[in-house]
Amino acid sequence: MPAPRQTTPSERNVLIYVVEDDADIARLVQHQLELNSYRTRVFATGASVVQEAARDFPRLFILDIMLPGMDGFELCWQIRRHPLLAKVPVIFMTAKTAEVDRVRGLDLGADDYISKPFSPRELMARVRAVLRRAQPLPSSPLLKVGDLEIDSGSMILRVRNQEIPITTREFRLLEFMARNTGRVFTRDQLLDAVWSDSSFITPRSVDVYVRRLREKIEAEPDQPLYLRTVHGAGYRFEVPKQGMTFE
Repeated sequence: MPAPRQTTPSERNVLIYVVEDDADIARLVQHQLELNSYRTRVFATGASVVQEAARDFPRLFILDIMLPGMDGFELCWQIRRHPLLAKVPVIFMTAKTAEVDRVRGLDLGADDYISKPFSPRELMARVRAVLRRAQPLPSSPLLKVGDLEIDSGSMILRVRNQEIPITTREFRLLEFMARNTGRVFTRDQLLDAVWSDSSFITPRSVDVYVRRLREKIEAEPDQPLYLRTVHGAGYRFEVPKQGMTFE
């Protein structure tokens, strides 16, 4: 087994929640995370996870889908609707690899999937990648577009002066398109720009994220002003008449 990589002090303070009812898999995941200096809390069910996370804040959730009682999809749904936890990244760890399950996970705000069985090296690579993407971008300007405020420094989205819950991946997609106003991007180009290291994503997964963003930023999602579909090509971000400013 390869030696664990050197970790930074900030990494050694990262707490990761692992929710897995298979004791052997849970021990394997916990061992690999702690071998790489991450702190862990392990749960066999999802019953108390949200309540515990609100008190002892994690930087990442790793969720099995097939859990007793509340399954991983329901738990993810609860996380994404909790005001303190909505931005915390979620990795699904599952033997369910059908596209319908991946799309459902995306709809709920999953950031990545690990398919069972998996190697310790793959597990750690995906954990580091998701945590890296979740870091806010320092000293980036506040972008104001019409009724939207996209704050890259704190990864906050405001729509008509109201802060809107948004996942890290949704924010990255919106920010990328807003900073490239007027350009048409194919689904594959958006995958390369925003999902470059997530192999479970398919081009059609972009449609899921665009639909979710429209529900958050558009007054009428079925008649979008910002995220416009270019039939036969992809998507384009348009600036309404109010214009765009940086601060």
